[in-house]
Amino acid sequence: MARGKHLILRCDRPESVRSVVAWPSLLAVLLLSGCSAFSGGATPVAETPTPDADPDSIAMAPAPSLEEMFDSLAQAEAQLPIQDTRSWAERTLDQLTLEEKAGQILMPWVLGDFAPEGSQSHERVFSFIEEQKIGGVIMSVGTPFEVAAKLNDLQSHADLPLLVAADLETGAGFRMRGAIHMPGTIDLGGATNFPSLMAVGATGREDLAYEMGRITAVEARAVGVHVPFAPVLDVNNNPDNPIINVRSFGEDPEKVAEMGIAFIRGVQENGAIATGKHFPGHGDTNVDSHVGLPVITHDRARMDSVELRPFQRAIDSGMGAIMTAHISVPSLNGGVREPSTLSPEVLTNVLREEMGFEGIVFTDAMDMSAIARQHRSGEAAVRALEAGADVILMPASVSGAIEGIVTAVREGRLTEARLDRSVMHVLETKESLGLHENRYVAMEEIPRTVGIPEHTEVAGQIAEEAITLLKNDNDLLPLAGTRSARVMSVSYRRGSDVLAGRYFNQALRETYPRLRAVEVDGDSDEDEYQELRRRAREQALVVVSTYVTSVNVSGSFTLPEELVRFVRFLDEIGVPHTVVSFGNPYLITDFPDVQSYLLAWSGSEASQRAAAAAMLGQSRIHGRTPTRIPPLFEIGDGLLIPRRGSNAGAR
Repeated sequence: MARGKHLILRCDRPESVRSVVAWPSLLAVLLLSGCSAFSGGATPVAETPTPDADPDSIAMAPAPSLEEMFDSLAQAEAQLPIQDTRSWAERTLDQLTLEEKAGQILMPWVLGDFAPEGSQSHERVFSFIEEQKIGGVIMSVGTPFEVAAKLNDLQSHADLPLLVAADLETGAGFRMRGAIHMPGTIDLGGATNFPSLMAVGATGREDLAYEMGRITAVEARAVGVHVPFAPVLDVNNNPDNPIINVRSFGEDPEKVAEMGIAFIRGVQENGAIATGKHFPGHGDTNVDSHVGLPVITHDRARMDSVELRPFQRAIDSGMGAIMTAHISVPSLNGGVREPSTLSPEVLTNVLREEMGFEGIVFTDAMDMSAIARQHRSGEAAVRALEAGADVILMPASVSGAIEGIVTAVREGRLTEARLDRSVMHVLETKESLGLHENRYVAMEEIPRTVGIPEHTEVAGQIAEEAITLLKNDNDLLPLAGTRSARVMSVSYRRGSDVLAGRYFNQALRETYPRLRAVEVDGDSDEDEYQELRRRAREQALVVVSTYVTSVNVSGSFTLPEELVRFVRFLDEIGVPHTVVSFGNPYLITDFPDVQSYLLAWSGSEASQRAAAAAMLGQSRIHGRTPTRIPPLFEIGDGLLIPRRGSNAGAR
């Protein structure tokens, strides 16, 4: 109704006000009082008498003055409850102090161990929550029950629900599965641990990437983790990359994008938030950002077509979060060699404005040397906010980061409005996950959800589909499987990797009961290798398996020279032999004359069992390498070997 239009107000209750008022009066108040309104002129309307009423007693009630009318309306209006229609995130932001706002964007690291009250570990974490009001935590290793119980406890002590993240690149089992060695090795079990992302790339199947993402989300949420830091969207096109390697889906930007989008859909359609990392692309580096600052010197055109391509595709598909990389890309930030995490040109101009990302931006760990060597925690946190980051992961000092942010706002270097934008991203993320309504997980649901056979079967399928055979001289594989044969299995592993070779050798021993299993690591000396060479002369077959990705236990980018010489020695003496890489696919460049070379892509239990089954002809081999191995192999290479007894496929 137009402003100034008059209404006739009729009230059914005798004590109600009856008069003519101008629109827009507080009509709602009158209606709540039992009044009804009708369009009409300015003539008051008398009540209709009842049949028993005395006509002489009926009189027109005098209309109150406008002043009396508005006084009455004001009194009635004051008695009505005021409804705040703002979101939980908006209401919460208004209640936070400056110090609490700074705390909300910090996420320190927490170990999923048992930490009794009064212990140093317990007091450290609870001081973060109760005193410094952190917004979330990054959960590290622990069993599913330990992690869930600890997170429920932490949540109960937090004023606001905590946002919980974890590095789950190969599923929840990446952090929530393990073993102890005392002195026998005991597998503690845990969440589902998938093969590496490059194994998924070797299958060429987006549906398996989706399933991996789905199961990761389901198991993560079951134990109280909301943000799996996955998938890796880096394009691994540098064989000397010391940090990415098999963590990437592969070398083809389009394939990385397609696999990444499928994984992201699996995560985000099942209650968690996927995080693409490491923006703007960590694949073509030869320096580990944990120990130094990598520099990528490619021009902008190359960055757009390769490194940035998977991120742009993922952003367009609705990816919820991104993690920054502590790498320098001068072509993106005006020629300045500074970490992208601290660069407004990279995080604001490129990521936000050009690429259109509207989700939450996490820094990579701020205690890594690429950052920590240059700046104290407070200065690093402020610079990251100035650049465009929302959440500061693993600051070297939580109190130092809070102090730095608060000081920057009070001194005018950083506006509170800028801080509020990041705090809102955090609060809105919590609200979107429903944490403002329920921040806890049901312990009884964990054994029905985490690491169940339905999930581990998918991990096994990925492992089997990924097995890739690049060399097979004299048709060595599949193995004949003669039970009386003398076979030696040599496993090269990190000293702490107590499960390396465990399942592979178990599976081989079912066929070769006389199997001799030997382990070597970075500390093995020349005498041990001399003994290996002596024993090798007596074998019908020697299997060498390597459980390293890009950096071995000695810190170099290749295998130790003693192991390389041993593999070459096997070729020299003519002993049938094969090398199985449970990680770094590029190792063959150290011994190109090896008789047989098989890629299993990861040391997970599923990959170990799949490799043994493939070698013995119990499953077909048809994986294709998603990365070049210069100068020997190209993307898509891989020999096809049918399952023993099957006529399908070809050698």
